[in-house]
Order: sequence, then C-alpha cells, then structure tokens
Amino acid sequence: MKAYLPKVINTFLFAALFITILSWWFTPEWLFSLPLDQTLMWLGLLVLYPLLSAWPQEIIFRTFFFHRYKKVFKSKNLRAWLSALSFALAHLLFGNWIAVLGSFVAGLVFSYTYIHSRSTLLVALEHSLWGCWLFTAGLGVHFDSGMLAEPSF
Repeated sequence: MKAYLPKVINTFLFAALFITILSWWFTPEWLFSLPLDQTLMWLGLLVLYPLLSAWPQEIIFRTFFFHRYKKVFKSKNLRAWLSALSFALAHLLFGNWIAVLGSFVAGLVFSYTYIHSRSTLLVALEHSLWGCWLFTAGLGVHFDSGMLAEPSF
C-alpha cells in the first residue's frame, strides 16, 4: 500500500484541481459553499463519507466485483472498465450526467488503483479524498440526494 500512496496523492491533486475547475464552470454558485455556509454539515461529511459511502462502495465495486468476476472476465482491464461502468450506473439515481460520467472516470481510476495495489483500504482512501473534495469544491451538489441547502450568497 505504501508504494502506491504517492501515486494516489498525485492523482488526487490533479483530480482536485480538475474538480474545482468543473465546479467553477458548471455550478459557480456552489463553489466552496458547503464549508463556508454549512460548516458543521461539511465537517460531518468529511468524517462520515469515508465510512458510510466510500468504504462500502469500494467493497462492492472493487473488492467484490474483481474477485467475483475474476473467472468470468479474465482480463483485469475488462474488469476495470466493467467495474467503472457498474459504478457509474449506480450513480444514475442522482439523475444527472455529471454524476454518471464523473463516477465512470473515478471508477476507472479507482479500479486501476485496486488492480495495482490490491488494497481495498487504499482505494477507499482514494475514493474518500475525491469524494470529500467533490463536496468541498461544490460539485458534490450533483451527487447529493437533497441534504444540501442552497448557497446563501
């Protein structure tokens, strides 16, 4: 796991910049609104998201998926793409293309991290970093089921 941590951090830093730009472009009214306007909810999200969202999703979409379908789909690359596709389809419930497309791209990154590291903990950490930043920067509004209040400005 330690060997792959720098790659995860570097990938996250690039993703964080990209997520911030996307948030500014698509939802400028939400840019950093959660930490600024709903600080307690944001702090709660930073604690609970990794435990209640990222960890279970990585158990299902990486660990379970890769082990369950190992004999059916011999190619790790194919499993990575199918895992990302299933991850994206699970985000259809948010009803917008940003959640689905973003989840597909993130799912690919998480899948390849899992393939190389074989660590559910590492990929859950990566997912947590991306997800927490997504909500921090404001793009998380597209991954919300209605808990976030409108920005105050």
